Amino acid sequence: MATQLDSTLHISDLILQASPVVQLVMLLLLLASLYSWYLIAKLHMGYKKAQADDEHFQKIFWSGAELNTLYNNAQLNSKRVGLEDIFYQGLGEFLKLKKHKAPTTQMVEGTERMLRVGLSRDQSQLEQGLGALASIGSVAPYIGLFGTVWGIMNAFIGLADVDQVTLATVAPGIAEALIATAIGLFAAIPAVLAFNHYTAKGETVYSDRALFSEEMVALLQRQSLGSDQEHH
Repeated sequence: MATQLDSTLHISDLILQASPVVQLVMLLLLLASLYSWYLIAKLHMGYKKAQADDEHFQKIFWSGAELNTLYNNAQLNSKRVGLEDIFYQGLGEFLKLKKHKAPTTQMVEGTERMLRVGLSRDQSQLEQGLGALASIGSVAPYIGLFGTVWGIMNAFIGLADVDQVTLATVAPGIAEALIATAIGLFAAIPAVLAFNHYTAKGETVYSDRALFSEEMVALLQRQSLGSDQEHH
């Protein structure tokens, strides 16, 4: 019984006994896995903060706060992001065009254009890291497979000098090679799941912000039309 326990191979032993190429593949995949978890944590915090900030700003906006007050507050906040930044850019353009006495349609078009630019810029900042997650998710299994193929190839080359091939001589080489694929999948699966999850979340955030932008344009349009009628 004792000899059977001594002859069992542990995963740590297999990794340490693997060929340098397979070990390098394993190290690369481990680093990729750690980096993907860092990106997942960063995206999670980023989306959580963005949704909380957007919700807070929408509450203030629809509570009947003066647009000029909100604009001044946004101007003072150098770290404005999300809806507050989009609002600031859009209203800034609207006020600029209003100052130049532009027609209402031109003011609305200019504001819409600026809001679209703001939406795209804020969205690209929010989605930073998604591309890297997609790359890890798609490439990691292939890197793992390369390590496995290399390891099995080495194991069979090593058997050329052995007179009698038994399962005990083949097993360690194949087992250490297969660990590379396992680590590749370990790195890829969370990355793919996170990519899909945060892509969907990003679309939700974008659609909420786009809806707010449309409502804001409609509000500014009503206000400018109202003031035009007062002048007439």
